[in-house]
Amino acid sequence: MPSLDLQWLLRSKSLAPSATIAWTFNELFATVNMEPVLLSETRAGVARLVLNRTEKRNALTRELIVQLKSELDLIGNDPSVRVILLEANGPAFCAGMDLGEMQQRAADTDATQQWMQDSIAYGRVLKTIFDAPLPTVAVVQGPALAGGLGLVLACDMVLASENAFFALPEPTRGITAAMVTPLLVHRVGAGAATFLLLSGQRITAASAKSIGLCHEVVAETLLTQRRDEWVSAILSGSPAALKISKQHVQHCSPLDVSKLIDDSIKASARARETPDAREGLAAFLEKRKPNWQPE
Repeated sequence: MPSLDLQWLLRSKSLAPSATIAWTFNELFATVNMEPVLLSETRAGVARLVLNRTEKRNALTRELIVQLKSELDLIGNDPSVRVILLEANGPAFCAGMDLGEMQQRAADTDATQQWMQDSIAYGRVLKTIFDAPLPTVAVVQGPALAGGLGLVLACDMVLASENAFFALPEPTRGITAAMVTPLLVHRVGAGAATFLLLSGQRITAASAKSIGLCHEVVAETLLTQRRDEWVSAILSGSPAALKISKQHVQHCSPLDVSKLIDDSIKASARARETPDAREGLAAFLEKRKPNWQPE
């Protein structure tokens, strides 16, 4: 359990939909007898969102994705917020989608509809981060894989620990990284993106910095200090100037990333319907090599 001297906000199914209650973490845990999957704090112009499914390497469930979108919308309506930090507890930043939950979807009679809904929900989170009118910073303390890497790429600035590494292993699981692709190409270009998308190989934080995937790599012991220095630098700038600068960068980009994410939703959902997707997910969960069949 993390030791935090902060006021955290929990939105849980155990609370009324409109409830917004501030607790200390210990009070919260004692009251609802559960670990919140997402921690949120806003203080002094800084909004922090912290993934907190540490026992599952912060894998993204439908519940966590919904909570992320809800908190991002709240932050977007708070005029006091100047910068958003996306962080994670535990040794991993985010292992991507929860493959156990995905396999359960595959067994449902309405699997196709559910996969489409999940893809839409994840796409909305990516677009909300990417299109936020204020600076967004990913602070990556450990591995960021698959859909977790998508969250990182949606942020404007990426600070990584030396312990971090990055990968898009979707093809080894019979699926695609379709929704991450526009963000990846936007950040590193088509050449480097192609290698990551087709090889599935992991790259170190240092290699990620060399291709522009992250902006700075520091020792784990210095991550919090450097994060705070970045925040201080951002807060020293004019809010209006920062907003215009971010909008102008996106305007100058040859890619309409938000539209491309929308276009990728069907491709992402469709890839989950194939026999290879079912075999890949089963093989991963059973810890064996997949038995691919020729098309």
